[in-house]
Amino acid sequence: MQMTNSTKKSVSIPTHKEIRQAEESSKKLAAYIQATQKPGFQLLKKGKEQETVLIPASALRLLVVILTQMAKGNAVTLIPVHAELTTQEAADLLNVSRPFLVNLLEEGKIPFKRVGTRRRVLAKDVLRYKEEIDKKRLKVLEELANEAQKHNMGY
Repeated sequence: MQMTNSTKKSVSIPTHKEIRQAEESSKKLAAYIQATQKPGFQLLKKGKEQETVLIPASALRLLVVILTQMAKGNAVTLIPVHAELTTQEAADLLNVSRPFLVNLLEEGKIPFKRVGTRRRVLAKDVLRYKEEIDKKRLKVLEELANEAQKHNMGY
């Protein structure tokens, strides 16, 4: 697996072998989590000394998400919610251009702070904005589908 590390995020681009492993692992782990009331995992270290590592259920669920994306061949990025992002990183997260993001910031739609002449945005604020616009988009889509059904447009 190729990995790029910075203080803010890690990007993982899976190899073909890892894609196959991730597909198999994600299915098994997801089935285990669904079938178990309180999922948890123990890893046993091979060798003379056995050491147990307990993995919390929330981390297992995140692992399923990561494995599922890897199985699709997607790169995976982990960003702590408290991380400060550059405007380019925030724009990439929203899949918009940097100038469009800067307009959102200047319009007050996403909070930011200045560090010298640069703008910094908290990842949690970008994710909150993304969640809000996704909800609005879904609502509009539902309204369009209802309107299409009302006019027998075959949707």
